[in-house]
Amino acid sequence: MGPLRTLILLLTIGFVASAPALAGEVVVIEMLQYQYTPKEVTIKPGTTVRWVNREKRQFHNVWFKEAGEEPGEYLFPEEQYERVFDEVGDYPYVCQPHEDRGMTGRIIVAE
Repeated sequence: MGPLRTLILLLTIGFVASAPALAGEVVVIEMLQYQYTPKEVTIKPGTTVRWVNREKRQFHNVWFKEAGEEPGEYLFPEEQYERVFDEVGDYPYVCQPHEDRGMTGRIIVAE
């Protein structure tokens, strides 16, 4: 990927991550290089979040550990998981097998 394309991608991600998503929309979070991108998103109640594994060989999952939920199923390359967030709140999550590598994220649901 060329420098200009990389810059455009980073600027787009930064803009999308900072703008709250509207209810009924789908927000995509990519899993790549042991990171969730964007790492944190602010959404409205009723928004769907879709995590997509963009790795070539590595599996990941989405685990809302602090909420006391069971770890999510592993997502292999190009697989995805969706969840609708209806309640206002703060939803931190981790990748269970890669938590020690700092693979964490946060969904903030606000009116």
